[in-house]
Amino acid sequence: MILSISGVVLLGVIAFLFFKKDGMKLSHAFVCALFGFFLAGSAIAPSITASTASLASLLGGIKL
Repeated sequence: MILSISGVVLLGVIAFLFFKKDGMKLSHAFVCALFGFFLAGSAIAPSITASTASLASLLGGIKL
């Protein structure tokens, strides 16, 4: 649960930066949000969740 909230916040910040700095139009952001919403309800959603959890675990294990 914490990972998904952090991911949503991170992606929201990135989308905001794209909107402000790179000229992403609000319509593009709306389409991306709808795509994410419908992708979350698809059959591939558990695979995406497992992949992101695995990547987060890998990145969390890196010692600097």
